[in-house]
Amino acid sequence: MWEITVLRKVLPMIVSASRSLSLPAVLPGLVLCAAVTLSAYLIEQLQMMVFGSHWIESLVLAILIGIAVRSSICLPQTFIPGIQFAAKTLLEIAVVLLGASLSTAAIRQAGLPLVGGIAVLVALSLAGSFVIGRLFGLSASLATLVACGNSICGNSAIAAAAPVIGAKPDDIAASIAFTALLGIGAVLTLPLLHLLLGLSALQYGVFAGLTAYAVPQVLAATASAGAVSTQVGTLVKLIRVMMLGPVILVLGAVHGRRPGGSAVNLRHVLPWFILGFAAMATLRSLDAIPAPLLPGMSAVSAAFTVTAMAALGLSVDVRSVAHTGGRVLAAAALSLLALAALGLCLIGLLNIA
Repeated sequence: MWEITVLRKVLPMIVSASRSLSLPAVLPGLVLCAAVTLSAYLIEQLQMMVFGSHWIESLVLAILIGIAVRSSICLPQTFIPGIQFAAKTLLEIAVVLLGASLSTAAIRQAGLPLVGGIAVLVALSLAGSFVIGRLFGLSASLATLVACGNSICGNSAIAAAAPVIGAKPDDIAASIAFTALLGIGAVLTLPLLHLLLGLSALQYGVFAGLTAYAVPQVLAATASAGAVSTQVGTLVKLIRVMMLGPVILVLGAVHGRRPGGSAVNLRHVLPWFILGFAAMATLRSLDAIPAPLLPGMSAVSAAFTVTAMAALGLSVDVRSVAHTGGRVLAAAALSLLALAALGLCLIGLLNIA
Protein backbone atom coordinates (compact mmCIF):
# COMPACT_ATOMS: atom_id res chain seq x y z
CA MET A 1 0.00 0.00 0.00
CA TRP A 2 1.13 3.56 -0.73
CA GLU A 3 1.01 4.61 2.92
CA ILE A 4 3.61 1.95 3.74
CA THR A 5 5.82 3.45 1.04
CA VAL A 6 5.42 6.90 2.62
CA LEU A 7 6.41 5.57 6.03
CA ARG A 8 9.43 3.82 4.54
CA LYS A 9 10.59 7.19 3.21
CA VAL A 10 9.79 9.21 6.31
CA LEU A 11 11.18 6.91 9.01
CA PRO A 12 14.73 6.81 7.55
CA MET A 13 14.65 10.62 7.59
CA ILE A 14 13.98 10.52 11.33
CA VAL A 15 16.92 8.18 11.83
CA SER A 16 19.27 10.18 9.59
CA ALA A 17 18.41 13.41 11.41
CA SER A 18 20.49 12.24 14.39
CA ARG A 19 23.16 10.27 12.52
CA SER A 20 25.77 13.03 12.62
CA LEU A 21 26.03 12.93 16.43
CA SER A 22 27.24 10.02 18.52
CA LEU A 23 25.49 8.91 21.70
CA PRO A 24 28.44 9.76 24.00
CA ALA A 25 28.46 13.30 22.61
CA VAL A 26 24.77 13.99 23.18
CA LEU A 27 24.23 11.94 26.35
CA PRO A 28 25.25 14.55 28.99
CA GLY A 29 23.01 17.23 27.51
CA LEU A 30 20.12 14.79 27.01
CA VAL A 31 20.35 13.66 30.64
CA LEU A 32 20.23 17.29 31.79
CA CYS A 33 17.23 17.98 29.53
CA ALA A 34 15.52 14.85 30.87
CA ALA A 35 16.13 16.00 34.45
CA VAL A 36 14.58 19.40 33.70
CA THR A 37 11.65 17.67 31.97
CA LEU A 38 11.07 15.36 34.93
CA SER A 39 11.11 18.35 37.29
CA ALA A 40 8.51 20.10 35.13
CA TYR A 41 6.23 17.05 35.18
CA LEU A 42 6.60 16.69 38.94
CA ILE A 43 5.68 20.33 39.55
CA GLU A 44 2.69 19.95 37.22
CA GLN A 45 1.52 16.92 39.20
CA LEU A 46 2.06 18.80 42.46
CA GLN A 47 -0.27 21.52 41.19
CA MET A 48 -2.87 18.85 40.41
CA MET A 49 -2.61 17.45 43.93
CA VAL A 50 -2.83 20.84 45.65
CA PHE A 51 -5.21 22.80 43.42
CA GLY A 52 -7.03 20.07 41.48
CA SER A 53 -5.69 21.43 38.17
CA HIS A 54 -2.43 22.70 36.75
CA TRP A 55 -2.22 26.45 36.23
CA ILE A 56 1.17 26.26 34.51
CA GLU A 57 1.65 23.31 32.19
CA SER A 58 4.81 21.22 32.02
CA LEU A 59 5.86 22.68 28.66
CA VAL A 60 6.10 26.19 30.13
CA LEU A 61 7.61 24.92 33.37
CA ALA A 62 10.35 23.15 31.40
CA ILE A 63 11.34 26.41 29.74
CA LEU A 64 11.32 28.33 33.03
CA ILE A 65 13.35 25.69 34.86
CA GLY A 66 15.81 25.47 31.96
CA ILE A 67 16.27 29.24 31.94
CA ALA A 68 16.77 29.24 35.71
CA VAL A 69 19.45 26.54 35.45
CA ARG A 70 21.26 28.25 32.57
CA SER A 71 21.11 31.62 34.33
CA SER A 72 22.43 30.35 37.66
CA ILE A 73 25.34 28.15 36.58
CA CYS A 74 27.89 28.05 33.79
CA LEU A 75 27.23 24.87 31.83
CA PRO A 76 30.32 22.96 30.64
CA GLN A 77 30.72 22.64 26.89
CA THR A 78 30.08 18.88 27.10
CA PHE A 79 26.36 19.57 27.67
CA ILE A 80 25.88 21.69 24.54
CA PRO A 81 25.62 18.95 21.83
CA GLY A 82 22.88 17.10 23.72
CA ILE A 83 20.98 20.31 24.42
CA GLN A 84 21.13 21.26 20.74
CA PHE A 85 20.06 17.75 19.71
CA ALA A 86 17.03 17.89 22.01
CA ALA A 87 16.07 21.40 20.91
CA LYS A 88 16.17 20.52 17.21
CA THR A 89 15.89 16.80 16.42
CA LEU A 90 13.57 15.76 19.26
CA LEU A 91 11.32 18.72 18.47
CA GLU A 92 11.17 17.74 14.79
CA ILE A 93 10.27 14.16 15.67
CA ALA A 94 7.57 15.48 18.01
CA VAL A 95 6.10 17.50 15.13
CA VAL A 96 5.97 14.36 12.96
CA LEU A 97 4.14 12.41 15.65
CA LEU A 98 1.78 15.33 16.21
CA GLY A 99 0.37 14.67 12.74
CA ALA A 100 -1.06 11.38 13.99
CA SER A 101 -3.41 13.27 16.32
CA LEU A 102 -5.12 15.10 13.45
CA SER A 103 -7.95 13.81 11.28
CA THR A 104 -9.93 15.35 8.44
CA ALA A 105 -13.09 13.74 9.83
CA ALA A 106 -13.60 16.85 11.97
CA ILE A 107 -13.71 19.02 8.87
CA ARG A 108 -16.39 16.88 7.22
CA GLN A 109 -18.55 17.13 10.33
CA ALA A 110 -18.34 20.91 10.67
CA GLY A 111 -19.45 21.92 7.19
CA LEU A 112 -17.69 24.05 4.59
CA PRO A 113 -18.93 27.52 5.68
CA LEU A 114 -17.53 27.18 9.20
CA VAL A 115 -14.32 25.53 7.98
CA GLY A 116 -13.82 28.23 5.35
CA GLY A 117 -14.54 30.93 7.92
CA ILE A 118 -12.00 29.49 10.33
CA ALA A 119 -9.39 29.33 7.56
CA VAL A 120 -9.98 32.99 6.67
CA LEU A 121 -9.90 33.96 10.34
CA VAL A 122 -6.58 32.18 10.86
CA ALA A 123 -5.10 33.91 7.81
CA LEU A 124 -6.30 37.35 8.94
CA SER A 125 -5.13 36.73 12.48
CA LEU A 126 -1.69 35.62 11.30
CA ALA A 127 -1.26 38.72 9.15
CA GLY A 128 -2.66 41.08 11.79
CA SER A 129 -0.60 39.58 14.62
CA PHE A 130 2.57 39.75 12.55
CA VAL A 131 1.98 43.42 11.74
CA ILE A 132 1.23 44.19 15.40
CA GLY A 133 4.43 42.45 16.46
CA ARG A 134 6.51 44.40 13.98
CA LEU A 135 4.89 47.68 15.09
CA PHE A 136 5.98 46.84 18.64
CA GLY A 137 9.55 46.40 17.43
CA LEU A 138 9.72 42.61 17.47
CA SER A 139 11.99 40.84 15.03
CA ALA A 140 10.36 39.17 12.04
CA SER A 141 11.09 35.75 13.58
CA LEU A 142 9.62 36.62 16.97
CA ALA A 143 6.58 38.34 15.42
CA THR A 144 5.96 35.22 13.32
CA LEU A 145 6.11 32.94 16.35
CA VAL A 146 3.72 35.13 18.34
CA ALA A 147 1.36 35.24 15.35
CA CYS A 148 1.40 31.44 14.99
CA GLY A 149 0.85 30.92 18.71
CA ASN A 150 -2.10 33.32 18.85
CA SER A 151 -3.73 32.29 15.59
CA ILE A 152 -3.49 28.50 15.63
CA CYS A 153 -2.72 26.52 18.75
CA GLY A 154 -0.40 28.32 21.11
CA ASN A 155 2.74 26.51 22.19
CA SER A 156 2.35 23.64 19.72
CA ALA A 157 2.19 26.03 16.76
CA ILE A 158 5.22 27.94 18.02
CA ALA A 159 7.13 24.69 18.50
CA ALA A 160 6.22 23.54 14.97
CA ALA A 161 6.98 26.86 13.28
CA ALA A 162 10.26 27.54 15.06
CA PRO A 163 12.49 25.04 13.19
CA VAL A 164 10.92 25.98 9.85
CA ILE A 165 11.82 29.67 10.15
CA GLY A 166 15.10 29.05 11.94
CA ALA A 167 14.01 30.92 15.08
CA LYS A 168 16.53 31.64 17.82
CA PRO A 169 16.12 29.95 21.22
CA ASP A 170 15.57 33.34 22.88
CA ASP A 171 12.71 34.12 20.50
CA ILE A 172 11.12 30.70 20.98
CA ALA A 173 11.32 30.90 24.76
CA ALA A 174 9.97 34.46 24.89
CA SER A 175 7.03 33.73 22.57
CA ILE A 176 6.05 30.53 24.38
CA ALA A 177 6.39 32.03 27.85
CA PHE A 178 4.25 35.07 27.19
CA THR A 179 1.75 33.30 24.93
CA ALA A 180 1.28 30.70 27.68
CA LEU A 181 0.69 33.47 30.21
CA LEU A 182 -2.02 34.94 28.00
CA GLY A 183 -3.50 31.47 27.48
CA ILE A 184 -4.07 31.14 31.20
CA GLY A 185 -5.60 34.61 31.27
CA ALA A 186 -7.91 33.70 28.39
CA VAL A 187 -9.22 30.62 30.20
CA LEU A 188 -10.10 32.76 33.21
CA THR A 189 -11.62 35.57 31.13
CA LEU A 190 -13.69 33.65 28.57
CA PRO A 191 -16.44 32.53 31.00
CA LEU A 192 -16.89 36.18 32.04
CA LEU A 193 -17.18 37.23 28.40
CA HIS A 194 -19.80 34.52 27.91
CA LEU A 195 -22.00 36.28 30.44
CA LEU A 196 -21.15 39.86 29.46
CA LEU A 197 -21.74 39.30 25.73
CA GLY A 198 -24.87 37.20 26.23
CA LEU A 199 -23.70 34.44 23.90
CA SER A 200 -25.75 31.29 23.44
CA ALA A 201 -24.19 27.92 24.25
CA LEU A 202 -23.49 27.31 20.57
CA GLN A 203 -22.05 30.78 20.00
CA TYR A 204 -19.87 30.56 23.08
CA GLY A 205 -18.54 27.16 22.03
CA VAL A 206 -17.49 28.60 18.66
CA PHE A 207 -16.03 31.69 20.33
CA ALA A 208 -14.01 29.66 22.85
CA GLY A 209 -12.75 27.32 20.12
CA LEU A 210 -11.61 30.29 18.06
CA THR A 211 -9.91 32.08 20.96
CA ALA A 212 -8.36 29.56 23.37
CA TYR A 213 -4.89 28.28 22.52
CA ALA A 214 -5.17 24.58 23.34
CA VAL A 215 -7.86 21.89 23.54
CA PRO A 216 -7.51 21.53 27.35
CA GLN A 217 -8.01 25.30 27.64
CA VAL A 218 -11.18 25.05 25.54
CA LEU A 219 -12.45 22.29 27.81
CA ALA A 220 -11.70 24.37 30.91
CA ALA A 221 -13.26 27.53 29.49
CA THR A 222 -16.47 25.84 28.33
CA ALA A 223 -17.00 23.45 31.26
CA SER A 224 -19.41 25.84 32.99
CA ALA A 225 -21.43 26.47 29.80
CA GLY A 226 -22.59 22.91 29.23
CA ALA A 227 -21.98 19.97 26.90
CA VAL A 228 -22.98 21.80 23.70
CA SER A 229 -20.38 24.53 24.24
CA THR A 230 -17.72 21.97 25.10
CA GLN A 231 -18.38 19.77 22.06
CA VAL A 232 -18.63 22.65 19.59
CA GLY A 233 -15.62 24.41 21.09
CA THR A 234 -13.50 21.28 20.83
CA LEU A 235 -14.53 20.74 17.20
CA VAL A 236 -13.74 24.34 16.23
CA LYS A 237 -10.41 24.15 18.05
CA LEU A 238 -9.45 20.94 16.23
CA ILE A 239 -10.21 22.59 12.89
CA ARG A 240 -7.97 25.49 13.90
CA VAL A 241 -5.23 23.01 14.76
CA MET A 242 -5.57 21.46 11.31
CA MET A 243 -4.60 24.81 9.79
CA LEU A 244 -1.12 24.23 11.22
CA GLY A 245 0.00 22.05 8.30
CA PRO A 246 -0.84 24.53 5.50
CA VAL A 247 0.57 27.44 7.53
CA ILE A 248 3.84 25.60 8.14
CA LEU A 249 4.13 24.82 4.42
CA VAL A 250 3.59 28.50 3.56
CA LEU A 251 6.17 29.55 6.15
CA GLY A 252 8.59 27.04 4.68
CA ALA A 253 8.07 28.50 1.20
CA VAL A 254 8.54 32.07 2.42
CA HIS A 255 11.54 31.23 4.53
CA GLY A 256 13.10 29.27 1.66
CA ARG A 257 13.22 32.28 -0.65
CA ARG A 258 16.64 33.83 -1.05
CA PRO A 259 17.21 37.57 -0.49
CA GLY A 260 17.44 38.21 -4.22
CA GLY A 261 14.01 36.70 -4.85
CA SER A 262 15.44 33.60 -6.57
CA ALA A 263 14.05 30.10 -6.55
CA VAL A 264 12.69 28.51 -3.40
CA ASN A 265 14.95 26.09 -1.56
CA LEU A 266 13.01 22.82 -1.55
CA ARG A 267 14.65 21.66 1.68
CA HIS A 268 13.27 24.74 3.46
CA VAL A 269 9.83 24.46 1.85
CA LEU A 270 9.43 20.77 2.69
CA PRO A 271 11.72 19.83 5.59
CA TRP A 272 11.68 16.15 6.45
CA PHE A 273 9.58 16.66 9.56
CA ILE A 274 6.87 18.57 7.66
CA LEU A 275 6.67 15.71 5.16
CA GLY A 276 6.40 13.36 8.11
CA PHE A 277 3.69 15.52 9.72
CA ALA A 278 1.65 15.48 6.49
CA ALA A 279 2.15 11.73 6.05
CA MET A 280 1.02 11.00 9.61
CA ALA A 281 -2.06 13.24 9.27
CA THR A 282 -2.97 11.51 6.01
CA LEU A 283 -2.53 8.05 7.48
CA ARG A 284 -4.69 9.02 10.47
CA SER A 285 -7.41 10.31 8.15
CA LEU A 286 -7.35 7.00 6.27
CA ASP A 287 -7.51 5.06 9.56
CA ALA A 288 -4.24 3.44 8.55
CA ILE A 289 -2.68 3.89 12.00
CA PRO A 290 -3.83 1.18 14.45
CA ALA A 291 -5.93 2.78 17.20
CA PRO A 292 -3.91 1.18 20.05
CA LEU A 293 -0.80 3.02 18.82
CA LEU A 294 -2.34 6.50 18.88
CA PRO A 295 -2.17 7.15 22.67
CA GLY A 296 1.47 6.09 22.74
CA MET A 297 2.39 8.26 19.76
CA SER A 298 0.63 11.22 21.36
CA ALA A 299 2.45 10.64 24.65
CA VAL A 300 5.86 10.40 22.95
CA SER A 301 5.15 13.57 20.95
CA ALA A 302 4.19 15.43 24.13
CA ALA A 303 7.23 14.15 26.05
CA PHE A 304 9.65 15.04 23.23
CA THR A 305 8.09 18.50 22.94
CA VAL A 306 8.54 19.17 26.66
CA THR A 307 12.12 17.86 26.50
CA ALA A 308 12.81 20.14 23.54
CA MET A 309 11.39 23.09 25.49
CA ALA A 310 13.69 22.21 28.40
CA ALA A 311 16.58 22.31 25.94
CA LEU A 312 15.44 25.68 24.62
CA GLY A 313 15.31 27.02 28.17
CA LEU A 314 18.83 25.73 28.74
CA SER A 315 19.91 27.65 25.62
CA VAL A 316 18.42 31.01 26.58
CA ASP A 317 20.18 34.13 27.77
CA VAL A 318 17.67 35.45 30.30
CA ARG A 319 18.79 39.03 29.66
CA SER A 320 17.69 38.79 26.03
CA VAL A 321 14.25 37.50 27.04
CA ALA A 322 13.86 40.25 29.65
CA HIS A 323 14.86 42.87 27.11
CA THR A 324 11.99 41.97 24.77
CA GLY A 325 9.51 40.73 27.41
CA GLY A 326 7.31 43.81 27.71
CA ARG A 327 7.01 44.22 23.96
CA VAL A 328 6.24 40.53 23.43
CA LEU A 329 3.53 40.57 26.08
CA ALA A 330 1.94 43.76 24.68
CA ALA A 331 2.03 42.47 21.10
CA ALA A 332 0.62 39.06 22.07
CA ALA A 333 -2.14 40.64 24.19
CA LEU A 334 -3.24 42.99 21.43
CA SER A 335 -3.12 40.13 18.91
CA LEU A 336 -5.32 38.01 21.17
CA LEU A 337 -7.87 40.84 21.43
CA ALA A 338 -7.87 41.15 17.64
CA LEU A 339 -8.44 37.38 17.35
CA ALA A 340 -11.39 37.60 19.75
CA ALA A 341 -12.90 40.45 17.71
CA LEU A 342 -12.49 38.45 14.50
CA GLY A 343 -14.15 35.48 16.19
CA LEU A 344 -17.21 37.54 17.11
CA CYS A 345 -17.38 38.87 13.55
CA LEU A 346 -17.29 35.32 12.15
CA ILE A 347 -20.12 34.24 14.48
CA GLY A 348 -22.20 37.16 13.23
CA LEU A 349 -21.41 36.58 9.54
CA LEU A 350 -22.33 32.90 9.74
CA ASN A 351 -25.53 33.67 11.69
CA ILE A 352 -24.59 31.17 14.37
CA ALA A 353 -27.35 31.13 16.98
